[in-house]
Amino acid sequence: MTDQAANLRRDMNRIKKNKQAKTISVVSGKGGVGKSNFSLNFAITLAKRHKKVLLFDLDIGMGNIDILMGVQPTQTIVEMYEKELPVYDIIESGPYSLSYIAGGSGLPELFQMSEYKQNYFLQQLNELLVSYDYIIFDMGAGASADTIRYILASDESVVVTTPEPTSIMDAYGMMKHIYYYNQDILLYLLVNQAQSTKEGEQTIKRLQQVTKRFLQMSITPLGILPKDKAVSKAVLSQTPFSLLEPNAKITRALNELAEHYETGKFESGNNGPSAFINKLIKFVKER
Repeated sequence: MTDQAANLRRDMNRIKKNKQAKTISVVSGKGGVGKSNFSLNFAITLAKRHKKVLLFDLDIGMGNIDILMGVQPTQTIVEMYEKELPVYDIIESGPYSLSYIAGGSGLPELFQMSEYKQNYFLQQLNELLVSYDYIIFDMGAGASADTIRYILASDESVVVTTPEPTSIMDAYGMMKHIYYYNQDILLYLLVNQAQSTKEGEQTIKRLQQVTKRFLQMSITPLGILPKDKAVSKAVLSQTPFSLLEPNAKITRALNELAEHYETGKFESGNNGPSAFINKLIKFVKER
């Protein structure tokens, strides 16, 4: 175990000299808001823009990224732990050279592992940081005391909501939970399934007002995605909507969102070399 920790520190020093991937956690206060669909199609859209992207399904036991793509992964994160496989052995290939890691099932204790397993996981993540431009974590709905550290360690977090009142309140609850642990974290807000731009803007304004009033916190709007039949059609055909319906309203909106994000029109959450691993180690030790 001591040797493993020493190797991790050595690897961290090595990646300081290299460009590190930006880590983004995509979260929601409740299920059914389109979080995984956004994660997948946002990752594909960035990949189409010639970025090297890894989509990591961390919704363990409930992961559905592979289902949304209509593929059957040969390995999942479950096998990585059970067989102690190198992380590159479980990376699958998706559209436009997108890389993804399937969440699998049968490993509910992922976030409650022994110190040895945690160090092993950190070592594997370290290997990925210099290999990609973006690593996107599709987290499970809500946040437990165990999963919150992966959200907090990310450079940026995207909170997905819909205009429904219950979804808005759950999104606020998620933001409050994250902000409780880290007042400096950069939070983006994505409004999904909006009936109109006006409805999406009203949702953003409502959440901005409540977070400013009760948390003294600012949130950055990432964008608004319209409610579109193309999404349900894509889910049924197990093909990402951005590929199945390239001219759909939601695909055009996502392309515009990705362009704004990529060209730096949003506030950056890049915290420098090794920020993700350093923070994650800190949160693991505080467990």
